[in-house]
Amino acid sequence: MNTRSPLESPLGAVVLSIAFNDDCSCFAVGLNTGFCIFHSETCSLRTTRDFNAGVGLVQMMGKANYVGLVGGGRQPKFAANKACLSTSALNNACDLILWDDLKSKAALEISALTPVRGVQLSKERILVVLQNSVRVYKFAKPPQLLSAYETANNPWGLCCLSAKRIAFPGRSVGHVQLVETATGNVSIIPAHSSAIKAIQLSRDGELLATASETGTLIRVFATSNCARLVELRRGIDPATIFSLAFSPSGTMLACTSDKSTLHIFDVPHPNRRGGEGKGKWGFLSKIPMMPRVFSDVYSFASAPFEADDDEAALVGGALPVSESTTLGTSRPPKGVVGWVSESTLLVIGAGRDARWERFVLQEGLDGRRHCVREGWKRYLPGH
Repeated sequence: MNTRSPLESPLGAVVLSIAFNDDCSCFAVGLNTGFCIFHSETCSLRTTRDFNAGVGLVQMMGKANYVGLVGGGRQPKFAANKACLSTSALNNACDLILWDDLKSKAALEISALTPVRGVQLSKERILVVLQNSVRVYKFAKPPQLLSAYETANNPWGLCCLSAKRIAFPGRSVGHVQLVETATGNVSIIPAHSSAIKAIQLSRDGELLATASETGTLIRVFATSNCARLVELRRGIDPATIFSLAFSPSGTMLACTSDKSTLHIFDVPHPNRRGGEGKGKWGFLSKIPMMPRVFSDVYSFASAPFEADDDEAALVGGALPVSESTTLGTSRPPKGVVGWVSESTLLVIGAGRDARWERFVLQEGLDGRRHCVREGWKRYLPGH
């Protein structure tokens, strides 16, 4: 007998999705009842909207009042075949809505033949991520399709957008497509031999970090020439990577996984000196014939974070794996990382027991940098 409870119970709100805005000053969460926006630094509520229906994906547009929404959960707000950014009534059947929170309305509407898996927004572009393609639209009324790219199977909706570049999975497993937004030029990076599980661009768009579904290595590339700059070792045992995030300067990278550990690495930045090689295992990397594991770059600091798997709340037991899977009806996201400053970062979790955790980098008496949890909070309304 299956004694597990459904993800969305009548006992209260459940967080189905999480996303930071571009500078991590705010984060938005999709709920089984609508969505909320919080100030990152204090975890104080900025906006809440009750639709009495589920939002399986949420994405903010910088500090603007627009929020991209995709229906999800057991009672999704929007139908499964459209995407919207709209100022008309929310009753319109659509998958993704860029909600105008200032007017409490939607603003544009985009149709898609298959369910939307991800969305990225800027003042110029709307990126709609489908299971096997990425469609780029001009942010206009009506939206104008600029380009479309085929991808390998992308059930997690992986896609990153910076001022100059877009990154998303390639057509071959383990590859990444890097698009220059000004010219449309496409570069293919053979990042991994297995499927891509996480990608992230630095805020200036000069660095790209990737991890595969194996989860042992993170690779960092220079986007200017696609050269691999460094290989970071999260661990030896396979793991599911939850989140990758560059610090504001791009000289550090944070990583979370289902090992319930937050790792922070130094990374070399093409435009800055320092930070390269601090995580290496010293003299061991110089000994001939030593196993490769000793020459990889390891994190300089780590800390445990809350990653309760909400076992009692699971429906599918994993993230969406096919076009027929509805967003928000499987394992709620955990360990979503955002840097609020060069020394402070947050880790956000979804589910029933949704938590905000604040970590700071401090120099210890031993002269080394340490990652210390400074505080935490259950952020769901009513908790």
